[in-house]
Amino acid sequence: MWQLDRSDKAPLFQQIIGQIIRYIQEGQLSPGDKLPPERKLAELYGVNRSTVNHALEELVSLGWITRRQGSGTAVAKGRWGSRQTPHYQWQQLLRQTPFTPDPFLTEVNLLKADPDALDLYTGELPASLIPDFRFPAMRWENILNAERRTGPTGYAPLKEIILARLQDNYRIDLAGQDLLITSGSSQGISLILQTLLTPGETIATEEPSFLFALPLFQPLGIHLEGIRCDEEGILPEALESCIIQKKIRFLYLNPTFQNPTGRLMSLVRRQAVIDVCRKHYIPIIEDDVFGELDFAAPLPKLKALAPDQVIYLGSLSKIFGPSIKIGWLLGPQHLITNLAAAKQRMDAETNIFPQLLADSALHSADYQGNHTRLMTQLQQRAAVFSKQLAFAAPNWQLRQIKGGLYTWLTWRHQPLSRRDWTLFLEEKLLVAPSFLFSNDTMSVRVNYTRMTADQLAEFTRRFAAVTEKLKQKE
Repeated sequence: MWQLDRSDKAPLFQQIIGQIIRYIQEGQLSPGDKLPPERKLAELYGVNRSTVNHALEELVSLGWITRRQGSGTAVAKGRWGSRQTPHYQWQQLLRQTPFTPDPFLTEVNLLKADPDALDLYTGELPASLIPDFRFPAMRWENILNAERRTGPTGYAPLKEIILARLQDNYRIDLAGQDLLITSGSSQGISLILQTLLTPGETIATEEPSFLFALPLFQPLGIHLEGIRCDEEGILPEALESCIIQKKIRFLYLNPTFQNPTGRLMSLVRRQAVIDVCRKHYIPIIEDDVFGELDFAAPLPKLKALAPDQVIYLGSLSKIFGPSIKIGWLLGPQHLITNLAAAKQRMDAETNIFPQLLADSALHSADYQGNHTRLMTQLQQRAAVFSKQLAFAAPNWQLRQIKGGLYTWLTWRHQPLSRRDWTLFLEEKLLVAPSFLFSNDTMSVRVNYTRMTADQLAEFTRRFAAVTEKLKQKE
């Protein structure tokens, strides 16, 4: 296993780095596995110990392994998506194995095909809850006319109704602002990263955050820095310390029903975070894809509190389902003009058809009624879920569900390892453990919306079985 191809002309330390990364990506090394001691690796590879040390230190800086005095060297357990690929030269880049997901997520995806599996991992509403809209028949002439009303930033009528809703629902000041239609919020995030950041720069976010699960950062050479949080949201003191130490370029926040925790950032905390960012001239990216799934009157958006400092991301996909991949970026006009130009250069145009469908749905006389019914159903499912899982309170800390799609459960007892979470897969419960989003292994994200009454009863039975097995390991 620990052998080098002596015909390879690349430096030996680069070959060692590439081989260890490949073993991790292919599953020969799993998160938490120990590597042989440095002296033993040098012997196996037939190289100087300094060469091995150089390779291991590089792998630590790239996020693939951890090294601790007295504990040895091990494959890193968390933040799979934020691990970096070493960029040396074209030949080396061409040899590298494409990004592969976390091994746990690979198992989840395989189990999705099993009819007995309960999929509480997927970040979407079940088909039975997605509002039903009737779309008018369209002649080709209508589509051609719509294309004539589509500029670099998107289909004009769709932009108009989204802007009107943002102003009416959230009191966002639109003076000097513009909106760019994207193919979902993920395209918006990718566009910002590729356009406004350069390799080596750092973006800060909450810890945990779904950004750590995305494969966007590795190929771009952009670093992610997680900031500690409490029940009110990201900690301003920890944020300010990180800004000073790490030269943060942007702050990415998911303040309303955060992914993965479902946490709602308090108004006091929102203002405190904005004050820190104003002090240090740090732009904020506010991802608000769950904003319309609020059980109560919404708190002021960061965009409403600091219009010129915040880039606001929204999406219709969480309500209309993944078939209508429509999102948007709202920001200062000059910034949106530049992002729209970059989007065109990347040949990443948003198709006119989902824009027309989204526009039709938002203008529909049924929209408000459908949305009200959806929120009633979500509140009912949240209440039933919370009541059903009340029995687990001695073993699991449950966060109150105030909206969104997710709830967050934290184990109250002994430290859990990544391997303990395979118990959920053995019970065919597809969940998202916290190690997919951070270095923590004690919590889990559950999409409470995806279960009927019968499925919830079955989930409760299986969840109780997993809980008992975890308790036996104490």
